[in-house]
Amino acid sequence: MIRATSAAEGPGRAAQRRRTRNAIVEATMALIGRGAEPSVNDIAVAAEVSRRTVYLHFPSLDQLMLDATLGLLSNETDAALEHVTSTDPRVRVAALTRAMGVNIVETLPLGRRLVKLTIDAAPPTPNTPRRGYRRVRWIEWALAPMRDRMLEPDFEELVSAVATVVGWEAFMVLIDIRALTPEQAVDLCARTATTLVDTALRALENH
Repeated sequence: MIRATSAAEGPGRAAQRRRTRNAIVEATMALIGRGAEPSVNDIAVAAEVSRRTVYLHFPSLDQLMLDATLGLLSNETDAALEHVTSTDPRVRVAALTRAMGVNIVETLPLGRRLVKLTIDAAPPTPNTPRRGYRRVRWIEWALAPMRDRMLEPDFEELVSAVATVVGWEAFMVLIDIRALTPEQAVDLCARTATTLVDTALRALENH
């Protein structure tokens, strides 16, 4: 977790801390991406910092692994969504679901790690999610064309509904419990998310 910048620290010092933190996360991402189970020593060597520096930025290895896994899973999704130009929320939510499912066969182990790290993480403060900020941001982007037409509680409920069918948890339920192929799981999630949005759009048209 990045500390607040103090007057004594100054902007240059704070910028250096951000660069060091990013280097630690990126080194961890690279190790995880190669299928490694990195230790703090491995990460420190890869990032060219000391073990003490790693712990200055991350209180535990689990927290670092969680941040790195989130970053690794998010990079491709962010890049894919940059190419979506449609303002139709149905098209956008389907594109989001499929972007999250790109290379799912290769990245499913990372998704399983992410869920495990979330379960094992320390309890959050009240009314604070353990994770999911990126996913909510993506869903809000997909649904943004509807936002001005909906009451805020209705919009938030739609975001929550879509969150139940878009993401690693939904993919794993369909693959592990329903024995769907990864491709079938992603396709079904995309169609289900689109149906939720379409239902909300029809409700708006009927008012």
